[in-house]
Amino acid sequence: MNIYIVSGEESGDLHGANLAKELYQINTHVKIRAIGGDKLEKEGVEIFKNISNFSIMGISSVIKSIFQLYKDINSCKDDILRFNTQILILIDFPGFNLKIARFAKQKGIKVIYYISPKIWAWNSRRIDKIKKYVDEIIVIFPFEVEFYKNFNIDARYFGNPLYDVLKDNLTEREKKRNIISILPGSRSQEVKRNLKQMLEVTSYYPDYKFIVATTKNMFKLCENIIGKNKNIEIVVDQTYSVLKKSKVSIITSGTATLEAALLKTPQIVCYKTDFLTFYLAKIFLNIKWISLVNILMKKNLVKELIQNNMNLINIKKELDYLLSNNNDKLISEYYRLDELLKSKDVSKKIAKFILST
Repeated sequence: MNIYIVSGEESGDLHGANLAKELYQINTHVKIRAIGGDKLEKEGVEIFKNISNFSIMGISSVIKSIFQLYKDINSCKDDILRFNTQILILIDFPGFNLKIARFAKQKGIKVIYYISPKIWAWNSRRIDKIKKYVDEIIVIFPFEVEFYKNFNIDARYFGNPLYDVLKDNLTEREKKRNIISILPGSRSQEVKRNLKQMLEVTSYYPDYKFIVATTKNMFKLCENIIGKNKNIEIVVDQTYSVLKKSKVSIITSGTATLEAALLKTPQIVCYKTDFLTFYLAKIFLNIKWISLVNILMKKNLVKELIQNNMNLINIKKELDYLLSNNNDKLISEYYRLDELLKSKDVSKKIAKFILST
């Protein structure tokens, strides 16, 4: 069986790698090729293109890179055919992946969308494309099942795959140290727009060590932005161990907000994007919050500093608050979130389902 995986960013690479590992264990004859990153490659998956070439987010970025984007889409289509793909697994990355889904469906290839597009947040027009081009959709949050049911789509929920990743880190809560971590995102546009402003607060806390947790692909960019500040350490591919021992974390919105919550770390969510993307989001966004923690808990549990509200004064104010309080109420809410999402062997269950279809 030939399986092709398309993941366009770090979190997709991570979950795709865990899935590939289980697919190989269940069926030793399966062949997997992918657009992915180092984690997929480490599991023995043949990589067609590395995700470092797909660091595109925001409307302005897409417009600037439109010709390269379509070139990448076409080369992906050609490679899917060359590989004689029988099952195509798409992981998030909807702007790219829905175009690939349409092509694959027309070619008679079975299309499975794993970690579905967040159309519940905005752009529900994509629901028609999902109906037409996707054979099976696998979601990672319980509420998504009901959401898709409203559109007569049978979405499958096997649990949240973060538990496969975090299981060794969730055994016990580690004692917090005098560490403030900064997670600036896994894509270059995020790091460029957010890290410099996040760093402005570091000089006000001489008794704390600041650690920037990043990926191998973003290390050089982070290093250039940080410069010669000796109070800041850069740590690569050790996000969970850093979060576990941090008293507070300043996080660019994304999966990391959920990871911090599951690791019981108080957090401030910061996010700044280009003006055009922010303006359109204000018009079309269907949700009150941007952090997964607040969305899942349906309340303003963690502070979100977005666009112009992300500034030194506000970051310092929230940091002072979190550092001077015991945060018991916040941590108890984190445990409630834990119970809501608690899962086991998610990747294994999904792999069994894929191989049985």
